Amino acid sequence: MYSEKVMDHFTNPRNVGEIEDASGVGTVGNAKCGDIMRIYLDVDDETKVIKDCKFKTFGCGAAVATSSMATELVMGKTIYEALEVTNKAVMEALDGLPPVKVHCSLLAEEAIHAALWDYAKKNNIEIEGLEEPKADIGDE
Repeated sequence: MYSEKVMDHFTNPRNVGEIEDASGVGTVGNAKCGDIMRIYLDVDDETKVIKDCKFKTFGCGAAVATSSMATELVMGKTIYEALEVTNKAVMEALDGLPPVKVHCSLLAEEAIHAALWDYAKKNNIEIEGLEEPKADIGDE
């Protein structure tokens, strides 16, 4: 069963939408389950703080809930702090996920990393510890 927090973030997702001219955009997906997540970041170029974060997700309730929670977790953090947001942190913030839905929290982490990678590439900077995302959605 899903926790109350998962159900709340699924039925009342936070930060849904797009950011026009986003500082970074990351899109990830899992071909097996059909979930696709896109996360948009608006980063203050001077402070490197994430001023806004939005998402669009096509997928199951857990995918929507993990995307919603991921945006909440990175908002107000620096890009370096956002890199530290793991799938485990997303799951803990949602009071857990059923084992068959853990992959959704992994997608949320990967979407954050992909958006950070896009930001770093656009700004010609290196974020220590950040690896280039997988090239093809559905490689998994």
